[in-house]
Amino acid sequence: MLVHGAWADSGSWNAVTALLQAAGYTVDAPPNPLRGLPQDSAYQHDFLTQNPALAGQSVVLVGHSYGGEVITNAATGDSQVKALVYDDAYLPAKGEDLKDLTTPGSCFYVQDLSNVFNFVPFPGAPSGVADAYVKPSVFPGCFANGLPASEAAVLAATQRPLASSTFTDQSGAPAWKTIPSWDVIGLNDNIVTPAEQLFMAKRARAHITEINAPHLSMISNPGVMASVIIQAAQATS
Repeated sequence: MLVHGAWADSGSWNAVTALLQAAGYTVDAPPNPLRGLPQDSAYQHDFLTQNPALAGQSVVLVGHSYGGEVITNAATGDSQVKALVYDDAYLPAKGEDLKDLTTPGSCFYVQDLSNVFNFVPFPGAPSGVADAYVKPSVFPGCFANGLPASEAAVLAATQRPLASSTFTDQSGAPAWKTIPSWDVIGLNDNIVTPAEQLFMAKRARAHITEINAPHLSMISNPGVMASVIIQAAQATS
């Protein structure tokens, strides 16, 4: 089960999905609502536990970027999740939030978030909450570095926004405390710095794979991502 991050959608997993299906695996890539960590984690947890298609199945749960924070919370206490796989992702400990884990060297590490995001109101939003979109001028070199300029421009135009409250939503008890974890770290990631990724991965005692790839490594290097997911599946089957 593949969970995308912020400013993306399930289509970001298309190449990885095709490789896993060709290898004989059943793949689900449900939407991540991007409405807040509690809401998004609950959505993925319900998809895991209330979906008849997954009943009795062993699951490898995969998260990219913010999706890593989501799976860290969604899988807690779910015995059918046998492995967690993180891709250029956040692996928060209890009480941490995205702001805590965005460190110097990240192009999102700024004093004024309006320098990198456009904030747009949405109907029914709580007071002070808006949709955060990565600025078109920031997206290609920051979020989609390493991809062709034309592809980065399409991804910027089709990005799905993240509710701004998510930046400070605190994470709960981490599933990686009890579930074996794997982590693919892109050494050219401009969002979650490689040093921060390595710190979180070691803290979670994850099996680490480092690659020369940008933040969107499931797009730039889908073969590596699929291979690590298969490793996790085979190791925990």
